[in-house]
Amino acid sequence: MHHIVFLDSHALNPGDLSWEPFSRFGTLTTYPRTPSHLIIERARDASVIITNKVHFGEEEFRQLPHLRLILEAATGYDNIDTSAARAHGVTVCNVPAYSTLAVAQHTMALLLEVCNQVGHYTRAISIPASGEASESYWAVSPDFCCWNRPVAELTGKRISIVGWGNIGSKVAQLLLPLEAEVAAVTSKPQEALPPGVRKITLEEAFATSFAVTLHCPLSSTNRQFVDRQLLQHSRRGLILINTARGGLINDQDVADALAAGQLSAYCTDVLSQEPPAADHPILHAPNVYITPHIAWASSDARQRIIDIMTANFQAFLDGNPINVVS
Repeated sequence: MHHIVFLDSHALNPGDLSWEPFSRFGTLTTYPRTPSHLIIERARDASVIITNKVHFGEEEFRQLPHLRLILEAATGYDNIDTSAARAHGVTVCNVPAYSTLAVAQHTMALLLEVCNQVGHYTRAISIPASGEASESYWAVSPDFCCWNRPVAELTGKRISIVGWGNIGSKVAQLLLPLEAEVAAVTSKPQEALPPGVRKITLEEAFATSFAVTLHCPLSSTNRQFVDRQLLQHSRRGLILINTARGGLINDQDVADALAAGQLSAYCTDVLSQEPPAADHPILHAPNVYITPHIAWASSDARQRIIDIMTANFQAFLDGNPINVVS
């Protein structure tokens, strides 16, 4: 039986899901969060570690001689030095494609919020339950229909998707029934894209689109690629959406583009620093729509993580590990 330690369990399961699937493998100890100075103390006797954001490098692996398996409770695994893991005989398995539908749905929610302004109008017409003096924008209107912000249809408007992986392609599937013109910035050839999706360059996407949505992984080659130079040549009033990684944008350059009206909105579920510092530029920019890294976090998606991790565990025990990262 294995001693299993989950070092940062709260984000995955704050109490609404069951850990029971792990019981057949051994004993599970969970910690809501683990600061770096407690990693070794808490994981010292573990043969299996589950983690999402806790960092594991050469120093950690050297001090954990019993460790044989890390179950990454996410798709991304940049918190783990995989070379050091291999050198110490530790297998690392991740959870691919668990949040495709959840993140695609959240992307559409952000885009539709800008187009339909549901949040704005809900706040404008609601009277606080506290009884504070307030007038409903609609209640005092002389007309049956009143609006002070425009709403927009997606029909016929170009929406460009940067990155054609599982999530990007799913976003396209959701956009096509709304009769948007869908374009893709991808290394894949045109013939690999579905009917109704046209391959274009990054520069063309920013210069000609109603909205650009980012769905590419973060790497050393594309860090902060959305910068002043790219934005200066974008279509004025562009909507930028980011449910991928905060590091894909230059924070100050995007904030400046919002202030200047070059971007009409920035919709994001991710920031370059999470949680952000109080002076983070995006928090103080106009026309931002920010959610706190929750696109992946539906109960359905989180249950899929548990299901896939237990399948990874069983495959490892069977001698045929799956979803192994390198």
